Amino acid sequence: MKNIILLHGAIGAADQLEPLTALLKTTCHVFTFSFSGHGKTPFHTNFGIEQFASELKKFIEDNELIQPSVFGYSMGGYVALYLEHIHPGLMKHIITLGSKFEWSPEIAQKEVKMLDAKTIAEKVPKFADELRTRHGGDWEGLLQKTAGMMLSLGTQPLLNDEALNAIHTKVLIGLADHDTMVTLHETVAVFKKLNNAGMYMLPASKHPIGTVNTPLLANIIEDFIR
Repeated sequence: MKNIILLHGAIGAADQLEPLTALLKTTCHVFTFSFSGHGKTPFHTNFGIEQFASELKKFIEDNELIQPSVFGYSMGGYVALYLEHIHPGLMKHIITLGSKFEWSPEIAQKEVKMLDAKTIAEKVPKFADELRTRHGGDWEGLLQKTAGMMLSLGTQPLLNDEALNAIHTKVLIGLADHDTMVTLHETVAVFKKLNNAGMYMLPASKHPIGTVNTPLLANIIEDFIR
């Protein structure tokens, strides 16, 4: 069976990918892990796309995986593509879903506003409880560091045109049809800049991974890596 690594998104963790894991494990060897600072995995000194890409590379090496396929949800897709850019040929396939590719200072500021821990605790206490349960006592620190990462991407996106044009592995770029965070325009733009890419639209789905049509997503992934 083929090896595939599933990567979670920002302020997420590996447990959110369990429904997808359950469907894929009938045809693939499925691997998951939580990036540092997520899912009660301790924070590393560094935090951001470059650090997470380093952790993905180490995970591949530690598990002796030769050109695994990688599915990256949201930030996870950005991490996988960035790693493939700096280490060409490390992965055989990359599938993304809902990855935010268009970054500017204005876009970053807009996204950061939704990561204020005090506002979340006051206005969306259920979500605050979910974050506390998933990440432990320093969930507020995770939000703060994620905001810093987004501001950094706003001023210096890591997946610029040069980086995207340098990626030659097979990539499948995906977007949920009701995603309000990621636009069709930016998704299509990245699809066109990659050398060996396809694209898919996931129907009746929103940006949060818990809202997506998981059986259909599993079928799309299986078909692509087959």
